[in-house]
Amino acid sequence: MMEEAMSKLSDQTWVSDQYKNASNLQARIGLHERFSTNKYDWHRWVFDRLDLPPQSRILELGCGSGLLWTKNQDRIPAGWEITLSDLSPGMLKEAQDNLQVIHHFFRYEIADAQAIPFDDETFDAVIANHMLYHVPDRSKAFSEVHRVLKAKGYFYAATNGQAAPSGSVGIRDWIMKSGVCTGFEGFSLETGGTELSQRFSVVTQHRYEDSLAVTEVKPLIDYIRSGKHLSDEEIQAFENVVEHEIALHGVIQIPKAPGIFISQKV
Repeated sequence: MMEEAMSKLSDQTWVSDQYKNASNLQARIGLHERFSTNKYDWHRWVFDRLDLPPQSRILELGCGSGLLWTKNQDRIPAGWEITLSDLSPGMLKEAQDNLQVIHHFFRYEIADAQAIPFDDETFDAVIANHMLYHVPDRSKAFSEVHRVLKAKGYFYAATNGQAAPSGSVGIRDWIMKSGVCTGFEGFSLETGGTELSQRFSVVTQHRYEDSLAVTEVKPLIDYIRSGKHLSDEEIQAFENVVEHEIALHGVIQIPKAPGIFISQKV
């Protein structure tokens, strides 16, 4: 069952359904925002890694609802030319709606990471934040990223890693079964460096120390429902497990290990 859930992460029909709008994504982001033990915002942390000149051209692949930029609107240099792209027109529209209140100009483009619609050496940086495990042919995507990057340009690829086991392994298994991304995907902190090094000669990894301390049932159930892999009966069984754990311990500790690869075109 876990293997089936993982395989669907790159199934384009499933991905299209998952990301036709931001509702499923927001259910997952909401859980992390409310119950992460690291109170320094993930998107602020990612932005901290963007060591780029004041005048830079930047492309984000799979921009989702534009959270990287809404969470850092006070920090965006005026000279950055930012293009946001997504395979989902609905998701791109949500990003555009969310960012219209920010006093910075953004370009928007429907784009597939495997066929980026820009000329060679266009960008100083390309960003892919928790989306590469949805790409069927990552080797092709990395070739495309390498092609559109300028010499000395950077590719920022964020993903999940395999967290150390904890007392809530059973909960983690349920989450895995639901199809929600948990760090065991095809592109992870454990495997991504090898993939990236086939195209980029300089690859470094940075980890974001975090976990979830969940104290309410509903947000975790909403998170599970967003994966759409479980039947109503399975979801009810999971809810029973969650209620029991919270009643017994007051909290469910769920390990997680996100991070980012920074690769440079030389």
